[in-house]
Parts: sequence; structure tokens; C-alpha cells
Amino acid sequence: MAIYALGELTPDIHPDAYVHPDATVIGDVRIGAQASIWPQAVLRADTAEIVVGERSNIQDGSIIHVSPGMPTVLGPGSAIGHNVHVEGAVIGTGCLIASGSVVLNGTEIADGGVVGAGAVMSYHGKVAGGEIALGVPAKCRENKSVNAEMVAAIVANYVERGAQFAKSLRRLD
Repeated sequence: MAIYALGELTPDIHPDAYVHPDATVIGDVRIGAQASIWPQAVLRADTAEIVVGERSNIQDGSIIHVSPGMPTVLGPGSAIGHNVHVEGAVIGTGCLIASGSVVLNGTEIADGGVVGAGAVMSYHGKVAGGEIALGVPAKCRENKSVNAEMVAAIVANYVERGAQFAKSLRRLD
């Protein structure tokens, strides 16, 4: 695994979390129990902390970063899809940030909020619980397409996959 301290900033990864060997974790990163970090994901906490809540997942190719004084926080039971960029944002419990989306500095996603695939949340955006942000720039509307059970199923699937990969992944070259 590519896990790095940056000076005195050292990652704190729960022993029940799964970090894929091809992910990169740098600096002041805290990863909770049963959370999973997938291939090519990069979590770089150099000027503030990154917190990944328990049972949350950060999928392949996603970039999680911070801004000075602006941590990135991912609440428990949330999913960050493939190729997502999150920087200096606070994401609540049970949220879905769908594939290819961008969530920028100062944005707040309330518990149960959703950012749709390919959406771009500009600086200091807000998504309330029960809302979905869609488009470029993202606009919020009532969420009729993604429900809490769907997000919970995604999260449960990644918890199971993380346990499976921790047990049976092996490199062949």
C-alpha cells in the first residue's frame, strides 16, 4: 500500500478498513471501520484533515483533497463513486456522490443528499437531505431517483467487497 506520513501528519487507518494496494493515502487521513478505499484513489491531507466515516467507500480513481483550513469529511455509510473529485467539502451520513462528479471547497452535503453523476458542485454549494444535485453547474431538486435503501445497498456491497478483497486479493506478477 502507498501510505505516507507527511512530516508529523500520519494516516490513522482502522484495522477493519480496506485500503487497496494501488490506492494512495497521504498525511492527516482518518479511515473508519469497514470503510474501503479502492484502486487508484488518492487521499491527500496536507493542509487539513480527511475523515472517512465507518462503512463509507471511495471508489476507483477518485481524488479526495483538502484546502487550507477546509477539511474533507465523509460521514458514515456514504459512497464516493468512480472518478470523483472532492476537495474541502463536508459530506453527511448516507450520501451518494456519483461517478465523475466534482464537489468543491466549502460545499456541504446534508445527510441523505445526493450529487448525480457528472455534476459539478461549485464553491460553497449546499445539498439538503432528500435533494439531488444535477448538472454543470449543479442545481438541486427533489430527489426522486436515488433512495436511502439504494445508498445503503451500495454501502453494504462495498463493505462485503472490502472484506473479500482483504482476504483473497493476490498479485500475480
